[in-house]
Amino acid sequence: MSAEVAALAAELLRAWDAAECIALPSARAGGLATQEAYAVAERLRQLRLARGERQVGWKIGFTNRSIWPRYGVYQPMWAPVWDTTTQWLDGTYTTLSLAGLSQPRLEPEIAFGLARTPRAGMTLEELRDCIDWVAHSFEVVHTHFEQWRFTAPDTAADFALHGRLRIGPRVAARDWSTLGEDLAVLKVELACNGEVKDRGLGAIVLDGPLHALKAMVESMAATTPHWAIEAGDAVTTGTITDAWPLAQGQRWETRLSDPRLSALVLETAA
Repeated sequence: MSAEVAALAAELLRAWDAAECIALPSARAGGLATQEAYAVAERLRQLRLARGERQVGWKIGFTNRSIWPRYGVYQPMWAPVWDTTTQWLDGTYTTLSLAGLSQPRLEPEIAFGLARTPRAGMTLEELRDCIDWVAHSFEVVHTHFEQWRFTAPDTAADFALHGRLRIGPRVAARDWSTLGEDLAVLKVELACNGEVKDRGLGAIVLDGPLHALKAMVESMAATTPHWAIEAGDAVTTGTITDAWPLAQGQRWETRLSDPRLSALVLETAA
């Protein structure tokens, strides 16, 4: 591990703890390459484990191709999610404190629970057989770079923009005979304080959440082979709408076209 990697990881962890922004690494002398960004991310993973956090799974971001031009990022990235950032919902309602978040935004997603360890090269059907459960989830993303301006390596280093994760009621994967196809045609409506803000279709995330999971397995094997999704992990697959800015006192809710999945309600607090 280089001194530069260690220094940037320490700087980002301080920014996380303080919910503050830092100067863009890619704009500094020497820039920031993809492999160096994931080296920073691995150092951050080690630092979080060392201070007692427990990894519970993974997230993949920028699978929604419609938002690539808006953010100037044209490829997915991924990172761990943690017991300190993840909440498993018994029902469909949750509250969220915005404390500790930097420029937070809300993303409605599909999450999977893995019963078996997937591997690169699997077909979609083989990958589907690794899945134990399916759930609708809210991921709260945030960034430690001003005004959501960054490059793909910046986002990979910056915790893959992960802030919080709320996973709704889990449904056994066996309840779907055509999981990939059904999730690709899933319609999601996102409303704030009763006003519809956005609508999306599951296929926008790299042709569907199951396809996004496959892309993640393949990309991790090629780019970060020291990282791997394992049995027991939760994996969230990317936003089906745009990511919407959060403010105190809002009530966000979803409507879903598939009755097997539970719509969610999230209220924000200080």
